[in-house]
Amino acid sequence: MEDLKNYIRNIPDFPKKGILFRDITTLLSNKEKFKEVIDELAKRYSGKNIDAVVAIESRGFIFGGALAERLGAGFVPVRKKGKLPHKTLSATYSLEYGEDTLQIHEDALQPGAKVLLIDDLLATGGTMAAVIELVKKLKADIIELAFVIELTDLKGRANLKGVPVYSMVKY
Repeated sequence: MEDLKNYIRNIPDFPKKGILFRDITTLLSNKEKFKEVIDELAKRYSGKNIDAVVAIESRGFIFGGALAERLGAGFVPVRKKGKLPHKTLSATYSLEYGEDTLQIHEDALQPGAKVLLIDDLLATGGTMAAVIELVKKLKADIIELAFVIELTDLKGRANLKGVPVYSMVKY
């Protein structure tokens, strides 16, 4: 999967000076490579009886929806505060300058459901740690955390202890 790096565009100084942004839109627009990513994920998780794929707004939805369909699983969106229409559970996490809140519908998962959590990128792990908190509140069983990209220098795995992590491409 290391050749996927050839389909991920690097944007220097975005969203601010000093940041090297890993842009997946070039990967998504290549139908063969996008299919390859979903095929690889589906192969990894087929036979694991995944009940639901839980994905983080917004780029995680792209991979999560396609993978859920392929696995014959449900799709559960985790969104920023105020975006879900029904009763929700919330988890707040720290950002570089402040904090943010993620929400999940309180009836999104049944206790004991086998779930896969997915997002496009693992950086510091704060966002995914908040999602883990939400899923645990619903008493679902987390099978693994999946990411297309992992930025290893930011040591995000350290914030996700006790949960298996899989990433397709590491920088």
